[in-house]
Amino acid sequence: MTSLLVKKFVKNYELIGDSKVRTSYGILASVVGIICNLILSVTKLVIGTIIGSISVIADAFNNLSDAASSIISFIGVKMASRPADEEHPFGHGRYEYISALVVAFLVLQVGFSCFKSAIDKILHPEEVAFNIVLVGILVLSILIKIWLGIFNRTLGKRINSTVMRATSTDAFGDVLVTSATVASLLISKYSGVNIDGYMGIVVSIFVLIAGFNIAKDTLEPLLGEAVSKETYDLITKKVEGQEGIVGSHDLIVHSYGPGHIMATIHAEVPNNMSFEEAHELIDRVERQILRDENIFLVIHMDPIEVNDKEVMRARDIISKIVKELDDEASIHDFRLISEGEIRNLVFDLLVPHQYSVEQEEKIQQQVKNLAKAYDERYTCVITLEHGFICNK
Repeated sequence: MTSLLVKKFVKNYELIGDSKVRTSYGILASVVGIICNLILSVTKLVIGTIIGSISVIADAFNNLSDAASSIISFIGVKMASRPADEEHPFGHGRYEYISALVVAFLVLQVGFSCFKSAIDKILHPEEVAFNIVLVGILVLSILIKIWLGIFNRTLGKRINSTVMRATSTDAFGDVLVTSATVASLLISKYSGVNIDGYMGIVVSIFVLIAGFNIAKDTLEPLLGEAVSKETYDLITKKVEGQEGIVGSHDLIVHSYGPGHIMATIHAEVPNNMSFEEAHELIDRVERQILRDENIFLVIHMDPIEVNDKEVMRARDIISKIVKELDDEASIHDFRLISEGEIRNLVFDLLVPHQYSVEQEEKIQQQVKNLAKAYDERYTCVITLEHGFICNK
């Protein structure tokens, strides 16, 4: 069903990197969510009124709020697709994060409401009336919500959409709530034990955790999260794979919404390369990454020594010392400045974020001492840095 809908309503559906195609995916998911939830809401409202069931009527309004979530997703996707303008030169992609955050709060609201109702049922237990029509409606609702959750999760993974993943979690949260209701009805019918309130407590906790995780995943890119290992590897391999570039460091990535990425990186080039050659090389790499990966990359050029054997030997010595102290640490921007017999080794030392101030001071002193022990002429001038990559 999902593939059929995609092929029918998303033109050029395979080109997920295209912003127009991505918007079409978002619109399809939102419209399907609105239609499914409105059908469930109207059906439950009519049948609930006919059989006089308050719980079914209440669930009808819950589906109505889910339709509102899909409308929020629709608005978010449409606003995120707006092109860049004078005030927002990097586009409006972060609107998608904001709409996902709103959905997260709606999920949390459902969790709190379920928790409150569960506590009330434990303190003031009521006999659960078994009704086969009610059970049939709830089972139908569960099946539709399972499909809707899978549908949104599939599309969300395909186009890396935060708001679709949030909507999927919301749908599966409803599956938990409704399944708990059905389980309580059946257990009460055949055992006479009323566990409705206790089941509600368990379900509400799962829903609250899901809502919290959605909010957390949405807030992180808004606050400015570290570059992922996958993105780091993609960019560095593209840059370092170019003939003429010796290495790279200091990659910083800014996300302005899915598919809207700006990055900066320092690329090391041989110091005997002419300025014109280096400039042409850097320009070519920037254009290639923009064309192939849709990443707006700005490259800072760092010339490094590739011929002076003394400089290269000293750099290799310091690199080996640092790696022996901590395999996650590294050096870059290495220079050797001679002052008579003294050799000033000037470089940046990159250490993990979890280092305390004491650890930072310790590793710097260790590097200085070990370098001096290797060659008493060596004096290390160290600039300490932290990386921007997230290895989680």
